[in-house]
Amino acid sequence: MEIDIPADAREIRSVYLALMAVLGLGALDQSIVATALPRIVGDLGGMAHLSWVVTAYVLASTATMPLYGKLADQYGRRPMIFTALATFLLGSVLCGFAQSMTQLIAFRAIQGMGSGGFMPLAQIIIGDLVPPKERARRQGSIAIVFAVTSVLGPVLGGIMTDLLSWHWIFFINLPVGAVAFYAIAHSLRKPVRTHAHRIDYLGSVLLTVSITALLLILALGGTEWAWDSVQVQVCATLTVVLGGWLLVHLRRAPEPVLPPDLFANRVFNVASIVMALTFMGLMGASVFFPLFFQLVMGNSPAHSGMMTVAMMVGMIGSSTLNGRVLSRSGKYKAVQVGGLAAAVLAFAVLAWAMDTARGYWTIEPAIFMLGAGLGLVMPNMTIAVQNALPGPRRGVGTAMLTFFRSFGGLLGVTGSGAILAHQVHAHGIAAVARAGAHGAAAVPPAVQALTVDVYRHAIANIFGAGALIVLAGLVALLFLPELPLTGHPAPAPAAPPAE
Repeated sequence: MEIDIPADAREIRSVYLALMAVLGLGALDQSIVATALPRIVGDLGGMAHLSWVVTAYVLASTATMPLYGKLADQYGRRPMIFTALATFLLGSVLCGFAQSMTQLIAFRAIQGMGSGGFMPLAQIIIGDLVPPKERARRQGSIAIVFAVTSVLGPVLGGIMTDLLSWHWIFFINLPVGAVAFYAIAHSLRKPVRTHAHRIDYLGSVLLTVSITALLLILALGGTEWAWDSVQVQVCATLTVVLGGWLLVHLRRAPEPVLPPDLFANRVFNVASIVMALTFMGLMGASVFFPLFFQLVMGNSPAHSGMMTVAMMVGMIGSSTLNGRVLSRSGKYKAVQVGGLAAAVLAFAVLAWAMDTARGYWTIEPAIFMLGAGLGLVMPNMTIAVQNALPGPRRGVGTAMLTFFRSFGGLLGVTGSGAILAHQVHAHGIAAVARAGAHGAAAVPPAVQALTVDVYRHAIANIFGAGALIVLAGLVALLFLPELPLTGHPAPAPAAPPAE
């Protein structure tokens, strides 16, 4: 789908502001929830299931991303953004009223079904309006959103958790969502040309169920489920059978959820691998930042939230600088290589600092370096893929890149949670972990010291694994072709008639 009439500067600015409100809603929720996770577990119990509060959200959003891309091509960007916002806000209200960990995980999945449309739809709309070479110059405004929400979110999350209760971290989404609704309604009005698509619901179900079964094995196998248990055998069977069915289905379906022709594009293939590996390391490690600062270093929720501000400062600085450089040179690969190399070094330093009980003067610069490195990778990769794809494939291609990025993050979060759960069970502190923060405070000092030590080394191992995973992404990045960035979007060829 392409804009028929080129957008002027005023319209582009208005749409960007609206998209910043939408992206800010999702980013604010993520940063607030991450800060409050230890307190949530303290109230509801289930420390071993902490990662599933994030995993359910990311799994649902990952599964819906390809659908949002195709539905946006078929019905338009505006209706799908409204649908995503409404679903997200419904899940937020339900999460606010959750009374058990099971309820919270289920309602977070509903939230994720809505948030699955935020990033791909925003990137698709930006791709419609702005040519690739000019797009890089505007990435700083999007980075500002994540920087501001990453600073504001942890502070709000800590204050609301300390003064009110963690339930309010979800209710805060309602006024923010109202602003996003208003901004989209008054800015995104230009008529667009749509392409008819067949929506692959069967493929989406096969994809979601097979991924969920695999994640259950990674998260619970060897801890709550024995490796030879019926549960593991059933999940393994579902993964293999449904995964095989999905591969056959992708070759036969008229318009499958994972379009095979996208994988004929080398830029798309390499970009998907790099983004999946990068976010596998990033999400797998960063979700445990608040847990480390609160349970290991003894900070309050509000203070621990401020400790990750350095990452967003580094990210906004590097992405803003990168946008200016890219808009002039049109080269995107060299800065990505440098950015991932910096991220690998930052992960390694963080793993060492956590394992050897180093202080803030070592940890904070490494967190800043991590953000600065990633700020050179993520915006450039989206631009590279959109630049390499034809107009009719740009929407679904952008959504699929976001899908692989989130899928990598999903594996990272689940795998990291499995590492933590294994360490907890191996050292015999599972009962303390299930009791949450409040229960841990009542155990003898020796057990408390053991618990802190176990968490310290487990989280250090998670960051060490992150360094190796991102290093693999850096190696894959070396194979990325670098195509000249176009100065203006080419007219989209006519869409083939729907079968």
